[in-house]
Amino acid sequence: MKRPLAYITAAWSGDRNKDTAQAVQYCRAVYEAGFSPMCPLLYLPLFLNNGIPEEHKSGIDMGRDLLRRSHVLVVCGAEISEEVKNDIAIAGRLNITATTLDGILTVQGQGRVIIGTDAETKPDVCKK
Repeated sequence: MKRPLAYITAAWSGDRNKDTAQAVQYCRAVYEAGFSPMCPLLYLPLFLNNGIPEEHKSGIDMGRDLLRRSHVLVVCGAEISEEVKNDIAIAGRLNITATTLDGILTVQGQGRVIIGTDAETKPDVCKK
């Protein structure tokens, strides 16, 4: 089964360890919902130095390119930063559906908690 590409965005805290752990949780939830998650936060810092202006701009450009290729923008977390607002605006201009992680999970379960699955006990990964 081919999974649609889902671009993951959130208002990251700036704490690399905390943000990475949170991004992994978001990506896992999106994967379990039937999408192929793409989260630049998880891989761009592995080879780009954000402290170098040219590399910082390259990271932004690469992230935007990934967003353009996506079928859906998934906004995670309880806060909306300027970066998230920019992602939403770009998705809107490109006619890419923007939704929340809660929205995807609700549609997947059609608004119901399915008895006999771990959906009953799974923490809400969309909230901080």
